[in-house]
Amino acid sequence: MAKLEQGRVSVRNVRRDANDKVKALLKEKEISEDDDRRSQDDIQKMTDAAIKKIDAALAEKEAELMQF
Repeated sequence: MAKLEQGRVSVRNVRRDANDKVKALLKEKEISEDDDRRSQDDIQKMTDAAIKKIDAALAEKEAELMQF
């Protein structure tokens, strides 16, 4: 279970790093505000999908343990 929480933390750290890079591109005017918003949304969708997979693995493991 601790590894699953580590996975969540890792996913959030990757999200933060990606968002920081997008914000830096916006600050340097290499992307538009629309691109920034779109990128932020895409990053969040990927984060949600990864967290969902982690939660599914946790639920599966809990169900497996309950059988014993």
